[in-house]
Amino acid sequence: MKVGHSTQQKLVLSQDFQLPLALQAVSEVSVDGGKVRLRGKPKAGCHWRDYKTVRLQGIYYGAFFDDNQSLVDYVNSQCLVNPLVCLGDGHDGVWNLVKEFGTEKFERLEILDWYHLKLKSPAHSGMLKVSTKFFLFVVLISMGCLQFESFCQKWMLPEG
Repeated sequence: MKVGHSTQQKLVLSQDFQLPLALQAVSEVSVDGGKVRLRGKPKAGCHWRDYKTVRLQGIYYGAFFDDNQSLVDYVNSQCLVNPLVCLGDGHDGVWNLVKEFGTEKFERLEILDWYHLKLKSPAHSGMLKVSTKFFLFVVLISMGCLQFESFCQKWMLPEG
């Protein structure tokens, strides 16, 4: 059965999509954003609009179109764990939203995603010949996610 695009749009607009509430305390948040092109009438041109998405605990998702404050309100309506681990792409628009999560005294661990970490690392830019994986291991050790002995074995360093 074929359904026309205007019928599909009417069906989507008639739905009441509720944002999910996390069933457990939220310790991890991922935020990303982008632009979408909206076409108007012929010869009227097009418009670019911003959207943001958020993922809580890897299982709860929300998307917001030109409405950053609703994203912040949605995240803050959850039971957040202190410190909150925040994953993002390094764009100022994302980190400015992350700064609003929790209260002023709330601690946030802001982590750059792997793709953008590799792009921004000295090894990729050619300034230094240091491996991105080395930086990642140092971060993991400092966060307590990796034991120093494992780090030494991986990089063949003497322990102690």
